[in-house]
Amino acid sequence: MKTRLFTGLALLPVVIILVWAGGWFLFAGVVVVILLAIREFIHMMRVKGHQPSLWLATLFALIPLIHVRFPTWDILTPALTLSMMLALIWQLFAPTRSSMSTPPLKSPTFTGGTWGGSAIDWALSLAGGMYIGFALSHLILLRSLQGGYTWVWLAFFCTWSADTFAYLGGRIFGKRKFWVRHSPNKTWEGIFAGVFGGMFGGIVIMLIFPTIPLKHALIIGILASVVAPLGDLSISMMKRYTGVKDTSNLIPGHGGVLDRIDSLLFVLITVFYYVAWVVL
Repeated sequence: MKTRLFTGLALLPVVIILVWAGGWFLFAGVVVVILLAIREFIHMMRVKGHQPSLWLATLFALIPLIHVRFPTWDILTPALTLSMMLALIWQLFAPTRSSMSTPPLKSPTFTGGTWGGSAIDWALSLAGGMYIGFALSHLILLRSLQGGYTWVWLAFFCTWSADTFAYLGGRIFGKRKFWVRHSPNKTWEGIFAGVFGGMFGGIVIMLIFPTIPLKHALIIGILASVVAPLGDLSISMMKRYTGVKDTSNLIPGHGGVLDRIDSLLFVLITVFYYVAWVVL
């Protein structure tokens, strides 16, 4: 617990500076997070025996980020289309090295492998890259909104507060399991405690930044507490599938980058569209 606390306190100033600075500083920070998260995703899949491409997944992850940083370029659709086509062509000719848990189709590829492994590896490269890149690109979008600095901190703090309340509520009151299949430690009591934690986080940020209306602070707190477990469950599902405890040991006391940002992935998307469509 001490290691976890010290690591969190050491990383907090870095996050504060990047969010406050915005622009290229935040963009560079998000790129680093994406690169590390993609490596962890690829590693998890390779533990299971799949062989997704690191460079393809990285490419798919960076395209949405570049699009939101340079919106006038209008590259999203053509870049994704071309990348998917080139990735599929590359995968067709790449040797299949994976020993899949389910037997692939028997049709041979040009390299003497199997179509099944190539198709799954291509799909994992695409899905992993797009999931991580698309979600984190919304941090750039949220920061670019009017008052973006405060909205980013509202999203962050509501998520962290909801996670903390959910953890404590589950430990103290937890009896009824929420989703044993993917996260056996989660309970309904923890989920409800997380809702109060999200609202508490919204109130705290509203007191720090009075420009945020109480109504929106509470609503975003509730939204964050509801969607944060979905992001957590998505990474938990991958970890249980691949049989790993943590996505990596990069962050002492926290596991990997994906372990640290999993709850934020859905929250950033949700908060951005709520603020853009409802508040502003």
